[in-house]
Amino acid sequence: MKTCITAAQLFTPTEVIENPVVVIEGGTIQSLGPRSSLPVPAGAQHLDFPDLVISPGFIDIHVHGGAGHDVMQDDPSGRVAFEKAMVKHGVTSYLPTTVTASMDRILGAVDRLGNTISAEDVEHAHVGARPLGIHLEGPFISPAKCGVHPPEYLIAPTVDLFERILDASGGTLRMMTLAPELPGAPEVIRHARERGVRTSIGHSNATLEAAEKGIAAGAVSATHTFNAMRALDHREPGILGAVLSNDHVMADIIVDGIHVAPAIVKVFLRSKGIERAVLITDAISATGMPDGTYQLGPFEVQVRGDRCEFRGKLAGSVLTLDRAVRNVVRFADWTMQQSVILATRNPALLIGAEGKGELAVGGGADLVLLSEKGEVVHTMVGGQMARQ
Repeated sequence: MKTCITAAQLFTPTEVIENPVVVIEGGTIQSLGPRSSLPVPAGAQHLDFPDLVISPGFIDIHVHGGAGHDVMQDDPSGRVAFEKAMVKHGVTSYLPTTVTASMDRILGAVDRLGNTISAEDVEHAHVGARPLGIHLEGPFISPAKCGVHPPEYLIAPTVDLFERILDASGGTLRMMTLAPELPGAPEVIRHARERGVRTSIGHSNATLEAAEKGIAAGAVSATHTFNAMRALDHREPGILGAVLSNDHVMADIIVDGIHVAPAIVKVFLRSKGIERAVLITDAISATGMPDGTYQLGPFEVQVRGDRCEFRGKLAGSVLTLDRAVRNVVRFADWTMQQSVILATRNPALLIGAEGKGELAVGGGADLVLLSEKGEVVHTMVGGQMARQ
């Protein structure tokens, strides 16, 4: 049966379509356009939202958990609750993101996640955000900028270690955060690229020269820009100088008003622009939960209000991606349509997720219906409307 959705507007990366019609069948978009040129098909289920805006589904490429669930836990029911919670905030796809732990624990986690992702490719039993691959954050990061990652488990990257992790993931490893100044880093970045895994430089104390060598080797992005990075200096710009000045490297950022000040968000967006900036949450298991103690990989984090801390250091966030989009509007005076691009098209391009991040004929029906203020009212995943 066909489903036809009409609304006030539809966002694309290049325009706003007024009074749109989107026709969906079998989880795929069959047609879309303005109502003046595309009538509602006879016999279709018609869902009319005259005050709402249709947006592509959001994609979170750096998220550790939510709804009390940590992605490194062996907890299928918790994962389902987490994925259902994400769709309430417009997220239709995501990369479950690991943290540094013992190698045995990392291998066990990516094995479980890889099996889950492979099963999702066959069947999705619930309407929730769908994992597209794994983001490995640690153990290939700098001891000087490891943040809350346990320093005793940090390891210099090697091709053999990378292959062990990739093999354990069943080939579902999609992105890796790595400090480019570590011994062996350029070789591993080049090898990962050949194996189809994107490298994002971060948790790094790299000089400008070391960061540029990582980019030359094939790194395509930067992880939570400004956080866990050598500070920008006017004589030794360091990793930030490389990331902010390179017109080809993408970069993600946590726009919660805590990790990065609003004025710096504006600086970042002016530097990377609408083509290269990506929004992430870095959210942990505490997201959507009351204050208390929550798991992040192998350690516990104290959460009070919007702050997540481990021994006085920021440890992830409780940010949701819809709030990050609204914060870009508030902090930088961007339009909602522009801000949505940073949570849809750009992350999809970064991780090579074809058919995601935009609404197009023949593409999947992952979409969000937003209020005028950017609040999520309804979310559709694969042509199925989730319960809010």
